[in-house]
Amino acid sequence: MPVTPIGPAAIPSLGLGTFEMERGATAALVRAAISEGYRHIDTAQVYGNEAEVGQGVRAAETPRDEIFVTTKILPDRFAPDEFRRAAEESLRRLDIGHIDLLLLHWPSREVPLSETLPVLDALIDEGKVRFGGVSNFTVAQLKEARGILRAPLAANQVELHPFIDQSTLLAHMQAERIPVEAYSPLARGKVVDDPTLTRIAEAHGATAAQVSLAWILSKPDAVVLPKTGNPDRLASNLAAAELSLSAEEIAEIDALAGPGGRIISPESVAPDWDD
Repeated sequence: MPVTPIGPAAIPSLGLGTFEMERGATAALVRAAISEGYRHIDTAQVYGNEAEVGQGVRAAETPRDEIFVTTKILPDRFAPDEFRRAAEESLRRLDIGHIDLLLLHWPSREVPLSETLPVLDALIDEGKVRFGGVSNFTVAQLKEARGILRAPLAANQVELHPFIDQSTLLAHMQAERIPVEAYSPLARGKVVDDPTLTRIAEAHGATAAQVSLAWILSKPDAVVLPKTGNPDRLASNLAAAELSLSAEEIAEIDALAGPGGRIISPESVAPDWDD
């Protein structure tokens, strides 16, 4: 399994996303994914499945220290005392000893980062969290976070697929060596019917979904988090890590991005995006 460096450590570059995963089926799917070879599982408090994710991790035969688990906290719990309480709740629900990566799920419009990030540093110092990062942050917000957080800024998890232009954000993150974690990498199924992705996939004996995942993994310091509720697709998604695209193919896929490519932008929390 390829890895992306985070300071002195590494994060498995292809993980299992668990957003909107069927209740009651998550634990078994997480266990199956780990058995298949996945070593990174992504969840969040708002997904409502941290307990099942933890159950699946505990049930797996793979040692805990070989599995990387990410969870996220929403901005309504960013006040210092509340953020610590939220993190402790995630630790209890997961019941896997520690959180490998804890992310601020969206930027807050009310609570300054200067109040939240010192708590994240403290949780890391205490060994409850290994790494800290953010999600859905813009370039300006990343700069602010890096000026506050003492620990390495381990990731910015953002929407990333062939149809969204994230070039400004990715260029900054590459320059600063901040790993990018891609959610919705299949554009909620849109990649499957794209002619360019389908043609490239046929040339490789692959699927359009695999091509989309491989394209993301071709980016510097990239992590991709495809979600599937179908155990039969676990191996297919994982195999994308072995798919090598040519420079010409990557350029073709780069050109698919255009205005209106963003899918996820809830008014209540979305920042003023860079692109």
